[in-house]
Amino acid sequence: MTPVTTFKDKRVALFGLGGSGLSTARALMAGGAHVHAWDDGEAGRLKAVAQGVPLEDLSQADWSQFAAFILTPGVPLTHPTPHWTVPLAKAAGVEIIGDVELFCRERAAHTGGSPFVAITGTNGKSTTTALIAHILREAGRDVQLGGNIGVPILDLEPPSDERIHVIECSSFQIDLAPSLNPTIGLLINLTPDHIDRHGSMENYAAVKERLVAGAEVALVGVDDIYTHAIGARLLAAARPDQRVVPVSGARALDWGFYVEDGSVYFREKGHPPEEAELIGTLKGARALRGAHNAQNAAFAAAATWECGLEDDEIAQGLLSYPGLPHRMEEVGRIERALFVNDSKATNAAAAEKALASFDDIYWIIGGKSKEGGIEPLRDYFPRIRKAYLIGAASDEFARTLEGALPFERCETLDVATTRAALDALAGEAQEPVVLLSPACASYDQFPNFEVRGDAFRGIVHGLPAILAARRGAHT
Repeated sequence: MTPVTTFKDKRVALFGLGGSGLSTARALMAGGAHVHAWDDGEAGRLKAVAQGVPLEDLSQADWSQFAAFILTPGVPLTHPTPHWTVPLAKAAGVEIIGDVELFCRERAAHTGGSPFVAITGTNGKSTTTALIAHILREAGRDVQLGGNIGVPILDLEPPSDERIHVIECSSFQIDLAPSLNPTIGLLINLTPDHIDRHGSMENYAAVKERLVAGAEVALVGVDDIYTHAIGARLLAAARPDQRVVPVSGARALDWGFYVEDGSVYFREKGHPPEEAELIGTLKGARALRGAHNAQNAAFAAAATWECGLEDDEIAQGLLSYPGLPHRMEEVGRIERALFVNDSKATNAAAAEKALASFDDIYWIIGGKSKEGGIEPLRDYFPRIRKAYLIGAASDEFARTLEGALPFERCETLDVATTRAALDALAGEAQEPVVLLSPACASYDQFPNFEVRGDAFRGIVHGLPAILAARRGAHT
């Protein structure tokens, strides 16, 4: 835990008692603050009481007593309408901040600026964050990994000069962190997202920009129009103590970090192409397949290079990275067939990345459909040998697939996986891929994509016995 000492002996209001909210309450209390916590849901309040967090109905509170108001990231600050606590705090002149801001203040108060790598973007930030932490750990560094991925930031060990915090930041967290100033800040990419919570794409991009604007070293993507514009703006206005460096996963750059022909390079500004420094290769990095992972790897290599790692340490870390669960996760092989868990692909845009990374695909799809369905994936149908439909989207997806590729209605994941495995092993492909990349939310049959992915993994692990029994029945 990182005790929050900057509010010692002060009264602090806190709303939202989920995982990060309870973590923040505990950290504040450990640092000597007087916490007044509340949640609209009874379940959250009961959890708080069980953990010794004091409650106060903030709708009835005297807000003039509070030194700060801590809002958990899942609660609306501005759009579509501010949560009812927000105008109360503003009317009393109480600052509204979040857990990342509390961490930044502890870092400033006790270390003066310990190593802090902060990552944001619309897509790929979890993989990039985990990859950075993996490379640093493999190189023997003391790393704390968390934030919007896994462990809440204040549940991590405190900042110190010998410890590197690698933190994924959502736009909601950045919006509540006015003094965010990482040692190295990464803005990977931007596409329209969370517009309901920010009001417009312009507002969303402006919030994301703040993470790199405050960084000592700003690593900014150039592979989309939004980040390209942000990078140009930051370069033009860079502080004397700030470095702004472009990063691309798609093309060679005149200078900066980039991926070309499956390898990551760094080229100094003003140096010719032949002087580009080879940092590492993605050839053989099975957990980093696909163009999207080239971008993730470019950023991870850039961040760890800026942390002072040698090229061979970065290269080894790229090759040994095991990947994240449910994101093109290789869960097993049965004979020549590869089984891939991409349960995190809850819409067509996410499923596209997996379909672009494999051939001879036996595709398990379905669940609760998102707007647009799988029609945007039609260009990838030639890569697919057969599709296996599950869940509520079966009728809709059958209409899209009719006449385009073979498909089978399977209803449930266990049936689909078994039939896909049988077909894959009976076919002629040298390395068929049974791919769970549903392009759907899971809520019709599973509580979340993690449970769905875990179920797929379990089914795959049990397949050898099922396949052996079926083959025995036919002999």
